[in-house]
Amino acid sequence: MAYLDEYQKSITDPATFWKEKAEALEWFKFPQQILSKDENGIDRWFADGEMNTCHMALDYHIAAGRGDQVAIYYDSPVTDTKKAYTYTELRDQVALFAGVLKAQGVSKGDRVVVYMPMVPEAAIAMLACSRLGAIHSVVFGGFAPNELAVRIDDAEPKVIVSSSCGIEIQKVIPYKPLLDEAINLSAHKPEKCIVFQRPQAEASMVEGRDLDWNEAMASATPADCVPVNGTDPLYVLYTSGTTGKPKGVVRDNGGHATALKYSMKAIYDMDPGDVFWAASDVGWVVGHSYIVYGPLLAGLSSVFYEGKPVRTPDAGAFWRVAEEYGVKGLFSAPTAFRAIKKEDPNSEQLKPYDLSKLKYIFMAGERLDPPTYHWVKDLLGLPVVDHWWQTETGWAICANLMGIEPREAKPGSATLPVPGFNVQILDNEGNEVGPNEQGNVAIKLPLPPSCLPTVWGDFERFRTGYLNEYAGYYVSGDGGYKDDDGFVFIMGRTDDVINVAGHRLSTGEMEEIVASHPAVAECAVIGVNDPLKGQMPLGMVLLKDGAEVDEAELESELVGMVRKEIGAVACFKKAIVVQRLPKTRSGKILRKLLRQIADGQEYTIPSTIDDPASLPEISDIMDSHGLVSR
Repeated sequence: MAYLDEYQKSITDPATFWKEKAEALEWFKFPQQILSKDENGIDRWFADGEMNTCHMALDYHIAAGRGDQVAIYYDSPVTDTKKAYTYTELRDQVALFAGVLKAQGVSKGDRVVVYMPMVPEAAIAMLACSRLGAIHSVVFGGFAPNELAVRIDDAEPKVIVSSSCGIEIQKVIPYKPLLDEAINLSAHKPEKCIVFQRPQAEASMVEGRDLDWNEAMASATPADCVPVNGTDPLYVLYTSGTTGKPKGVVRDNGGHATALKYSMKAIYDMDPGDVFWAASDVGWVVGHSYIVYGPLLAGLSSVFYEGKPVRTPDAGAFWRVAEEYGVKGLFSAPTAFRAIKKEDPNSEQLKPYDLSKLKYIFMAGERLDPPTYHWVKDLLGLPVVDHWWQTETGWAICANLMGIEPREAKPGSATLPVPGFNVQILDNEGNEVGPNEQGNVAIKLPLPPSCLPTVWGDFERFRTGYLNEYAGYYVSGDGGYKDDDGFVFIMGRTDDVINVAGHRLSTGEMEEIVASHPAVAECAVIGVNDPLKGQMPLGMVLLKDGAEVDEAELESELVGMVRKEIGAVACFKKAIVVQRLPKTRSGKILRKLLRQIADGQEYTIPSTIDDPASLPEISDIMDSHGLVSR
């Protein structure tokens, strides 16, 4: 009953519930307006509270006696570098860099773009901005110049913080030329660029504009924390928009700190001093929430990893890091574990490592298919927690709450709504549907703390994109259902539901079945246009390393499996073997792009793609099978 009691309190009396959670943080002035409306009529949290997120994340813990505890473990297999920062050491570096920014005229409300690889200096820059009350906007390191330019023009930063290069597997990517080109392309010009030089590639500097990080730090004066209001923005993070122009998701200070501090115990069961590792990047929301802010707000030690799950140097990388730092909770995308499974199908590279301190595996970022869930659970014998959230919310909407009342997991389900999120399944007219009936996943207002209150500089885009479809609801854009126990199953974006001869079918459900084949490492199912039935499903599969199969025979087996599990109504008749699937850098398969290729439509290669060369390769394979519409 612990979960039900907690959840009901959050829904029936949200102001009292979140006031209690906010009391776990050290405010300069505790808010009296817990829940109020802003000038746009949007619910806002802790509007009159005064605080500083950096103070809550660093200075508070030092005063509480945690100054000598490790705050960040930096582990970089791509550069063979390891380093640890205590809370005191990290605070001192952050205060110094805040002084660097302050000397360049950065103050409360100014924007700073951070364009960096996974180095501790990225976290230092983020926290330094929050220390000054400035608004950071992290752009994934290595983004193409035109995409970076779009974000520069939207955020209008006073300063850009960058690095000379990023490092991928056996490849150095110079960032500074990309940054210089982006500034040339953008209408808005930053006053200064601060560049962290790495030994792998030294960047040329623009005189009068560019400052060297180390030189600036050497002469800096530490800056103190600047008080901000609870509703003042902490950061802007851009996410893909349906119009092509990225949306700047705004995160406020008070709600963000309150929700993340609560989540570290409620969802992840982490206590002060525990080691948490989110194997992501600070360019994504997971990196903001659970590499930098969440763990530090909760007094944890966070692992900052510059590497991959495989080939840095091998498929034992995750297990090595987990053992070395005594990781209690590991959070990554399912695609990372599928990559490990593909490279090391017999898990030989797990054997040397002692994972006795590892208690939980958390997955998000894409749907956790049951075959991957079972593989990880059987391999490690640990709880595998699928949880569903979005850049827009900043933390989980649905999860198995390991710190409140763990439930028996149901493969394919993100378990139950997290306290604060009133999750409903609606039909196209906005009516709530019954158990086991698929519909549109929506959240009844008010949204809990940390969720976006607007899109940067464009409130109407926020209103029309999220609030207009069903009155009184935030629309997630995902489809799914609740079962008889209230467990939520997210079946993918609503445009991943295909219509075959009038039947609405989930490609996610078909992917579950295809992925369960013993020869299949990973798969995607999309709907392609069909003159007779409207759409027909097409399966694309990656084989496990060493799998030797006849492709025609494999296709026949997969068709039979889908027919057996879903029925002939699925019309699943085609499955092709591919060498790779186009994905974002965060591991999401670009299904819309695959549909556009199959349907013979023009498409734009998104800035978030990890491997652009996969597109012509897939197109050629589809073409050779006669699958591209003309």
